Amino acid sequence: MSENNTTTLEPPPSGGEAPAGAGRRGWRQILGGSGARSLGLVIALALLVAVGAATSGSQFLSMSNLLTILSYGSVLGVVSIGMTFVITAGGIDLSVGSVMGLTSVVASLSAVQLAAANSSWLVMVAVALAVGAFVGLINGTIIAYGNVVAFIATLAMLVAARGVAELISGRRTLIVTERDFLAIMRSNVLGVPLLIWIFAVVAAIGWFLLNRTTFGRRTVAIGGNLEAARLAGIKVKRHVVWLYVLSGLTAGIAGVMMMARTTSGSSTHGLYYELDAIAAVVVGGTLLIGGRGTIVGTVLGVLLFSTLTNVFTQNNLDTSVQAVTKGAIIVLAVLLQQKFAVRGTRRKGAL
Repeated sequence: MSENNTTTLEPPPSGGEAPAGAGRRGWRQILGGSGARSLGLVIALALLVAVGAATSGSQFLSMSNLLTILSYGSVLGVVSIGMTFVITAGGIDLSVGSVMGLTSVVASLSAVQLAAANSSWLVMVAVALAVGAFVGLINGTIIAYGNVVAFIATLAMLVAARGVAELISGRRTLIVTERDFLAIMRSNVLGVPLLIWIFAVVAAIGWFLLNRTTFGRRTVAIGGNLEAARLAGIKVKRHVVWLYVLSGLTAGIAGVMMMARTTSGSSTHGLYYELDAIAAVVVGGTLLIGGRGTIVGTVLGVLLFSTLTNVFTQNNLDTSVQAVTKGAIIVLAVLLQQKFAVRGTRRKGAL
């Protein structure tokens, strides 16, 4: 079920009075829907901003700091959009962080930068996206046609992609010297860093793809009941491959963004990003077991974690405390998901 679902209340009978409890059931459906989950995240984000403003003063609410929060979350946000599709379909992709590192290394190679200098900076972008999509294709093929569990297949790719990146780079950090690439990718548009705009565009495309296309409906159907989706005529294996290609592609975009932010390509880029992306997606309201996905929730989940990081940084708090807090938020989100899932099952059984 995606976030654009709406609840329609039945009109009252001809007598002019609604059945007893009908209004109450209607409000329960509305409050238990995706809108309520998004509203809850907005409230949590607002409270976190209030805490930051109270503890850090006006500096926290300054435009520069708000842009810092958005810039920090933009790279993770792009990865999380691709992860949303995979998890909605009942899968998982543990390799996205390593793919980020691999794409940044390959796109930062001197030969690639030389080709970009002689033609266009877009060569570096194209190489990174091609590498990300290719790794995603490998993941998807192994999972769909090799019948390997997604957790195991992507865990293997997590290790392999990081190892390939280390071999290519010689365990060194490759410096990005292509001036046009840095000038464009580190520029501002209407006073907002380009990286934030990229995140916004990817999120908008992801929302449209999940909520307004056949691709999105098939993704939700596969996550809800794979066998039923297959019997309904959906080519499940091919669709799963495309989902992992999409995840790899977003990891490639994130790799380009990381190159721009750090002016380097490194095998260490994207370390633990797979865990942060899964956390943002789950906290956002996408079911970890599949069948329901929300891009809006994912964006709010990313903003929640990036704001949390900024609050801890502004107050010079221990990163260990931050990790514990993030873990508690994830556990709470999963518990709430289970609670809503049980309620939904009971409601369906009562119909």
